[in-house]
Amino acid sequence: MGNKGAKARSMTTSSSSSTYVRSAYHAGSWYQDDSRALGKTLEKFLSQADLPTLTVEALCPPSITATTTTEEPNVGGARKTLFLRAIICPHAGYSYSGPTAAYSYRALRHELASSSSSSSSSSSLPRISTIVVLHPSHHVYLNGCAVSGAHELETPVGNLVVDSVLRDEILQLPGGAKFSVMSKDDDDHEHSGEMQYPYIAQILQSLQMLDRVQVLPIMCGSLSTSQEISYGRVLASILDRPEILTVISTDFCHWGTRFQYSPTPLASLSSGNNSQEVMPIHEFIAQLDRRGMDLIAAQTPGAFAEYLKETRNTICGRHAVAVWLRAVELCSTNNAAATATAAPATSTPSTSSALEISFVKYAQSMAVTSLRDSSVSYAAALATRKQTAI
Repeated sequence: MGNKGAKARSMTTSSSSSTYVRSAYHAGSWYQDDSRALGKTLEKFLSQADLPTLTVEALCPPSITATTTTEEPNVGGARKTLFLRAIICPHAGYSYSGPTAAYSYRALRHELASSSSSSSSSSSLPRISTIVVLHPSHHVYLNGCAVSGAHELETPVGNLVVDSVLRDEILQLPGGAKFSVMSKDDDDHEHSGEMQYPYIAQILQSLQMLDRVQVLPIMCGSLSTSQEISYGRVLASILDRPEILTVISTDFCHWGTRFQYSPTPLASLSSGNNSQEVMPIHEFIAQLDRRGMDLIAAQTPGAFAEYLKETRNTICGRHAVAVWLRAVELCSTNNAAATATAAPATSTPSTSSALEISFVKYAQSMAVTSLRDSSVSYAAALATRKQTAI
């Protein structure tokens, strides 16, 4: 779970004057440290991620081949109808969660490729320049949110440049929610952000965009509901920028005695005899996770908070998810108000239509059948926004 067992100490500073190169600390254990081997592994996962045909075609303009489907891409010159605005990804070792994360990252590759190929010909198509990674804190107690203090993120497949300009802007944001800066030690040890960086670097390398897209990690600590609202409010206008895409890093249910969380389904008596029919535990876990996923997809952060309070489901990135949902909620409200007051004759093309969140993959590290077992759940989701221009 996010902060269970975390070291009880705070982040270092509210200044980013001293920066560092964040090490690929978990390379060689959570994933391969050889660049060629890791690249092959990631490409294998990406090639096997079978996104829904409609999703691929919508994210993929005619000039980009949609290799996830046997159907031919549209050839009539129709404009791209969806923009990918955010993805939800797991963060376990790649042998466990890598195939699930690939579903989100395959969509990201399509988005980056299409944005790059279209940006010169259509000003209404956003060109992504920064990827913000919202991730939890597993190793240090943090009563707030912190930006990475690094200027570079090391990965075996290429280093990522941190968006220091955006970091400085966030550190100077007005409002009650203040951001601190991670120390190198805390940044290095946190795996939930790191497990996103090789995927991002691999995709950028493959598109020759490693020097054109920057990254900014933000650690979301142990937050109250009011803090989640406050941080969502101050980040809302930033995450809504068309040139910024958000990655939310989270696993779902951590089930088993080693996680101190092992609820079981209630038994129901079969009619006419004394035997009991019990739902398999792994199905119960999936049902539990699905409730949370449905609330995320419905963009109801208040209901998601109530669900967590009721179930205590061990979604380790729940605070990162909640901050993002609060930002989305505020942006949706503001965009709806702007649309209602805008004069149709003077309206300009935009990408500010309603956000749609869909979960495209769910998996468990093992199918739990007894109280001796344990498992972690993984999910991949895409948040897209329709293009409103004709």
